Amino acid sequence: MENPTESALMRQRIDEAHAQGTTLKIDYRWAPLSSIPRHVRMAILVSEDGTFYSHAGVDWHEVLESIETNLEEGRIVRGGSTITQQLAKNLYLSTSRDPIRKGKELLITWMLESTLNKKRILELYLNIIEWGPGVFGIEAAAQRYFHKPASGLTMDEGARLAAVIPSPLRHQPTETTSYVEKKKELILRRMSVR
Repeated sequence: MENPTESALMRQRIDEAHAQGTTLKIDYRWAPLSSIPRHVRMAILVSEDGTFYSHAGVDWHEVLESIETNLEEGRIVRGGSTITQQLAKNLYLSTSRDPIRKGKELLITWMLESTLNKKRILELYLNIIEWGPGVFGIEAAAQRYFHKPASGLTMDEGARLAAVIPSPLRHQPTETTSYVEKKKELILRRMSVR
């Protein structure tokens, strides 16, 4: 698989802006996995998918935990998607919570896992996920928020970037809000025990 030049989520965000009568400029820059510091990759893995290297695309334990939590709460409060599932959704699908979309996501996840190695999946994920309005990929995020290339990110900056992945349109990694600070500290603690 070649490096993508755009994703379904980028197109979705452009369409959403257009529907609101505005335009959205996409900031998307590619960074090879080898240029992303190990501590940054680790922060994202412990935050988003701690069992990334041991599952085949779906973490069934997390799926069951999410279902149980969401049933208890009566609404969706917890996701159970792996990095590969998030990649499938962002690259090819949409943010819709439609069950049919989820079925497509599982099929694409299986295809990604059966054709790409984990290193490539992680590289694709880090380069296409959203980190703010119009900000896609870790290189664009590093430049936007920390004014440096992804290769120069510190452990704290990597943890801050990881902290906002679930809500990149609501939170920025440079914020000192309770949410970002608590999540960053949790990520750093998880990293210290690995």
